[in-house]
Amino acid sequence: MSERWEAAAFKNRVDDVLHDFVAREAEQLAAVDGALDPVAEQLEAAVTEGKRLRAAFCYWGWRAAGQPDSEALLRAAASIELVHAAAVVHDDLIDDSPLRHGRPTAHIALRDAVPRNPRAGAAARSLAMLVGNLLMSLAGQLFATSGLPAAYLARARPLWSVLARELIAGECLEILRTGADPDTTASLKVIRYKTAKYTVEQPLLIGGALAGAGERLRAGYSAFGLPLGEAFQLRDDLLGLFGDPDRTGKDNADDLRGHRPTALLAETWRTADGEERERLRALLGRRELDADGLEAVRALMRRLKAPGRIEVMIAVRVEEALSALHAMNAPAHATAALSALAQAAAVRLS
Repeated sequence: MSERWEAAAFKNRVDDVLHDFVAREAEQLAAVDGALDPVAEQLEAAVTEGKRLRAAFCYWGWRAAGQPDSEALLRAAASIELVHAAAVVHDDLIDDSPLRHGRPTAHIALRDAVPRNPRAGAAARSLAMLVGNLLMSLAGQLFATSGLPAAYLARARPLWSVLARELIAGECLEILRTGADPDTTASLKVIRYKTAKYTVEQPLLIGGALAGAGERLRAGYSAFGLPLGEAFQLRDDLLGLFGDPDRTGKDNADDLRGHRPTALLAETWRTADGEERERLRALLGRRELDADGLEAVRALMRRLKAPGRIEVMIAVRVEEALSALHAMNAPAHATAALSALAQAAAVRLS
């Protein structure tokens, strides 16, 4: 592979690994019984789309430590995308989200598999939960069979426990905070643990551990990865409400109907007066929130300049991340690639 970072080519390589690996696993699952075909289809659907940023950060955690391009490393990096796929299935289930990438989410699609079940909705949710669980298990299998030396894998294996613990902590915090009065500090903590760490920091650290990176470089990965991961999710929150659904593949009202503790909502709440807060309370959490209600929330957010403050938060975090990156003294090609990835994570339309 060229030293020049080619994001599309890398994504294609990761897609090939994921699609081939999961297709084989789905085939073996369906071979148990024909009734499992819809479940196997959702297993494959879970890896159809994706930016592959987590695999990319793992890859450059390896390369920045001086290691060469490696097909075995690519497989190890791709395994983190299976963690993400599992998290997405579970997150959609927890949030009862109807769409992902413009298609029905797993727990919605699987209703067709249980038409005669008297509790079809609950049964479909149970099936989706099991799809997510299997994806998480497959992540460990792909990592362990990546082809990297056992000694390399042993260096990184403890980080998988950290990744899982922090991801679950973030999901739990979001659930526990949902419905409470919005608070920016609390929202940023949810962001850090639910998304930032497993999107950027932990993939970098896993790649670095596989490569035998030293303590100073690993500290640099955290200094770069944490603020960038937070910027990534802050951008996601803005896109979730103000983005184009045809690009994001999600319902704009999803976060509001779920009364999720986003920083965008928290910043709106922080600067709202008593009357504005009462108006927000009347709108938030409504499952039947219509287009007029959605636009009323957007208008209030714009009036209070909350989206602009989130943009400032994103810019500050990207600048912090890039400063940490340049202080790492990583090879020039790695620095260039990580800089490009930083822009891709924080400046995007989907």
